[in-house]
Amino acid sequence: MSEKVYRIEVATRPELADPAGLAAKGDIADLGLVATDVKFVRVYLVRTSEPPKNVKRIAEELLGDPIAEVVAVGKHIIAPADASVIEVIRKPGVMDPTEASTLKGISDLGLKASEVHTARRYLLTGKLSKDELALIAEKLLANPSIEEYYINSDCPLDRPHAAPYRFKLIPVAIREMSDEQLAVLAIKGQLYLSLTEMQAIRAFFRKLKRDPTDVELESVAQTWSEHCVHKTFKGIIEYEGETIDNLLKCTVARVTKELKKSWCVSVFKDNAGVIKFSPKNHVCFKVETHNHPSAIEPYGGSGTGIGGVIRDPLGTGMGAKPIANTDVFCFGRPDMKASDVPKGALHPKRVMKGVVAGVRDYGNRMGIPTVNGALYFDDRFVGNPLVYAGNVGLIPVGMEDKAVGKGDLVVVVGGRTGRDGIHGATFSSAELTHESEVVSSGAVQIGNPIVEKKVTDVLLAARDKGLYSAITDCGAGGLSSAVGEMGAELGAEVWLDRVPLKYQGLNYAEIWISEAQERMVLSVPPKKEKELLRLFASENVEAVTIGRFTGTGRLVLHYGKTKVADIEMDFLHEGCPRKHIKAVWSRPEHEEPLFEPKKSGFGGDLMAILGNYTVASKEWVIRQYDHEVQGASAVKPLVGVANDGPSDAAVIAPEPPSRRGIVLSNGLNPSYSDIDPYWMAASAIDEAVRQVIAVGGSLRELAILDNFCWGNVDKPEVVGGLVRASKACYDIAKVYGTPFISGKDSLNNEFRTEKGTIGIPGSLLISAIGVIEDVTKCVTMDLKASGDAIYLVGLTKRELGGSQYFKLFGAIGNDVPTVDAKTALRTFNALSTATSKGLVRACHDLSEGGLAVAAAESAFAGGLGLALDLAKAKKDKRVTRDEELLFSESNSRFLVEVSPAKAREFEKALAGVAFARVGAVTDSGRLVVKGLSGKHVVDESLVDLKSAWQKPLAW
Repeated sequence: MSEKVYRIEVATRPELADPAGLAAKGDIADLGLVATDVKFVRVYLVRTSEPPKNVKRIAEELLGDPIAEVVAVGKHIIAPADASVIEVIRKPGVMDPTEASTLKGISDLGLKASEVHTARRYLLTGKLSKDELALIAEKLLANPSIEEYYINSDCPLDRPHAAPYRFKLIPVAIREMSDEQLAVLAIKGQLYLSLTEMQAIRAFFRKLKRDPTDVELESVAQTWSEHCVHKTFKGIIEYEGETIDNLLKCTVARVTKELKKSWCVSVFKDNAGVIKFSPKNHVCFKVETHNHPSAIEPYGGSGTGIGGVIRDPLGTGMGAKPIANTDVFCFGRPDMKASDVPKGALHPKRVMKGVVAGVRDYGNRMGIPTVNGALYFDDRFVGNPLVYAGNVGLIPVGMEDKAVGKGDLVVVVGGRTGRDGIHGATFSSAELTHESEVVSSGAVQIGNPIVEKKVTDVLLAARDKGLYSAITDCGAGGLSSAVGEMGAELGAEVWLDRVPLKYQGLNYAEIWISEAQERMVLSVPPKKEKELLRLFASENVEAVTIGRFTGTGRLVLHYGKTKVADIEMDFLHEGCPRKHIKAVWSRPEHEEPLFEPKKSGFGGDLMAILGNYTVASKEWVIRQYDHEVQGASAVKPLVGVANDGPSDAAVIAPEPPSRRGIVLSNGLNPSYSDIDPYWMAASAIDEAVRQVIAVGGSLRELAILDNFCWGNVDKPEVVGGLVRASKACYDIAKVYGTPFISGKDSLNNEFRTEKGTIGIPGSLLISAIGVIEDVTKCVTMDLKASGDAIYLVGLTKRELGGSQYFKLFGAIGNDVPTVDAKTALRTFNALSTATSKGLVRACHDLSEGGLAVAAAESAFAGGLGLALDLAKAKKDKRVTRDEELLFSESNSRFLVEVSPAKAREFEKALAGVAFARVGAVTDSGRLVVKGLSGKHVVDESLVDLKSAWQKPLAW
């Protein structure tokens, strides 16, 4: 029987709520449009030779839930006469994980199908014009970079197929190009190399007396991309009369080298940093960014961001088991008017929902808990969101090293290769424009977490059997980077026509640079090849030998019988010209807001700050993540009597019944960059460290990671800020004794619009990871008992610059929070000791919003009242106003709850450290704060405070 395409529709039963339809209706309302009702239908286009009765079986037994859903074959399941219809389907060649799983399900039923495509059908009731329907389709329901939509018509049953690839070797006549032609090629070819770099390539091939092939040129561009080689950090920078030869080496890497911590196992030389954890295991940690892909396709960009960073510990040493995820996001305000969103940018709310969903689905489906994170909002992130994704893994002691052997085979395992992710590394090294969603759509990657889960499980089994000698992940640059890096010393030979493809039509260059997901590359001794391939086949994971490591020092690529590349590894990895960069920085002067007398107190200001998106509850996000899977969570993201208070850090205990744990935290505040990037970076380190201290951790075995996200580094003033931030990393980490073990930078985060350029504020995420001896001694931030004493630990200064309080008035200010590192070190150590002795009942770090926000959060998280006296908190003579004591964001401070019976011992433990007993826990259900004058300046119900805090993101 010949094949036929059947259309199958699945929808929620009419008597039940339709969550997807209701969500779309709400999003349409956010656009300022009205749909009286929205119904959602899943559509499957199944190509099969099975008879209609078997197609019906596929629909009813596999695709629909007979209890909650109804199905239809060959007809519309819902067809209101007055409804408008929008159907959305992925463009040909765009990966859809549902298709593969559906084909597998059909096979499991004992039936056959050669092809499955999925679509989404929306039926909108209401008076909506053609233009409004197109707006809804483009801004909400479809992503034009990877999807196409149809209004009031069905998507075609037959999908176009890629034509078979006909081999043609393509040389690039670079030797005869002028400088102007080189510059054009760098942009139009999406190489994104500088003219100096293009000139170096031209000179190299002139010396060889031949032109490069397209794949040779692509290999150089991927290897030399800012994303892969960190050219700015490793360049030569002239800054204020100082010549900095390799900023990374002189600051971040230098402090780690000087600290010489014996518990640092592997730093800055593998895919993730490694520290000691227990006699049995070391712990790996890596945090990556996936900003540009998430700007174009939020769901796929963030999903592949978390999927990619999971593969970093998996590709560290001989492979680490992933045990926890972290994420930090920076977005524009989700309530931004649609008319204010720049052309070519997605609405911030859509970006946020897509990013959260991508991380949620990938982590949850992999069975990895997402335990720590943060959200930050600023309209400068509207066209260029920041998506930081981290992963922690455990690696057995003795498996932290690897070595590629001469003659070893190159084996690629996992997902197949497609056009998704092509030019991803070079694309992420360039600034975005209003045209990026069109010209760079090929750089969008679509992930499949189920494939990665299978790859992970089989790889760990192969590791334990000793079936390979080295491993790395296929990340930025795809096979070109993975094989290129593994074979940097020995050289490699690869047969590109052996690489498994998702579909036909890919040329040899696309195969080489595609960043298709869920792929790892192994170095396998020939004698172990058969056993390794047999193991992967037994678990239905594809593994194919595509080459070998040669010992020639050259990268040689073949397609069929033709050699398509033959280039020296030394030129690939050492031939990139050093960047020479001019850096300048001058301290800006911002207007200071005028302080107005507050007759009504500061309760209203506190409510407003609690309702700021950056400060507000992130429960809507956290609840979507599984933070309990693997059963190791000791201190969870949400704590308190109702499990909805904001935890300072996460603690996991991955080796039960051992009480030994891992603590994870982060620090980030881009606003401080508007005043001084040095203190922004210092504050980020301080915040990450004090969150560890707040839950009962210590500085004893605490490491940190840096993730710089910066603007256009062709601008001297932008690089000047980068230099200052890097210098702070050295200065503060040296005093705290916290080595950097890994990091990543993402530069050129600017969005060029028709009206000008939107540059992100300089943003440094600091992630901290440490070892806790006994997780049962950890504390949380929620208040525990009425009558307990409340202490403010640390010194409050006149530092409202960049604060949430000043933002209420649209101001920045100049007095940015600084860090007195030596004083902070004594504070951290003293409080850590007090907590280890059981003297602390609750502890909360002071960050955005200062004392007022920390007090409110601790109180409503514990369901208890709190009475404070600002006169007792005043320790700095320069602090003269209530608002300074309430809202200053001075660093190195904590709000601590102590039982009255242990107060004296607690105070003794903090001898030599600034602290004050500022109040007590009450059962009043209110936050009451007495000002410097003795009058109440805050007297608010916890119910109202919590409501203000929870409302903004209660979606």
